[in-house]
Amino acid sequence: MGNCLSLHVGEIMTETSIPAPRRGVPLWAQIIIWVFLAGLLVIVALGLKRAQEGTVQPGQVIEDFTLPLYSGYEFDGKSEVHLKDLRGKVVVINFWASWCKPCEQEAAELQQAWTEYEPTGEVIFLGIDYVDTEPEARLYLKKFGVTYANGPDLATRISQYFRIKGVPETYFVDQEGVLQYVQVGPFTSIEQIRAQIDPLLE
Repeated sequence: MGNCLSLHVGEIMTETSIPAPRRGVPLWAQIIIWVFLAGLLVIVALGLKRAQEGTVQPGQVIEDFTLPLYSGYEFDGKSEVHLKDLRGKVVVINFWASWCKPCEQEAAELQQAWTEYEPTGEVIFLGIDYVDTEPEARLYLKKFGVTYANGPDLATRISQYFRIKGVPETYFVDQEGVLQYVQVGPFTSIEQIRAQIDPLLE
């Protein structure tokens, strides 16, 4: 009896003392992980490259983008505007935000310039509200009497394309869709704005 019991105990101990074989990460899972990491590195590298490049440069054709517009600030009765639809006109694109103090310095000048050029039908102003809330943006637009088309940069897609460094920044695009001038920082007079628009209308 004792021997039988010892034998069984020994067998049990032998069986339980054998470690279970380790299961490694399946090959397909390893491939997915490496592909993900490689993709992440590519995205980071592209981001660093674009940051080093700075803003888009004069001479570049600006790609089409769609700007949704705030109610009351529509363009030609439409709730969104496509840059491609503005070919044949000079387009002034201003990035701003309600929390931006330097933006306030040029708000009146931009509105005055729009009032001057709007009757010609040859110049379009687009205000792109950057990282803001609609209530605050509306208060800002009302405060400075802005009437030209304005809307939010949803998910900062447009500002990422332009690679803006901050606000305000203003881009002057000619009738062929080519960027002609970049103003980083606020305008200090309406003459500065006219100096960029008038040559494009000649």
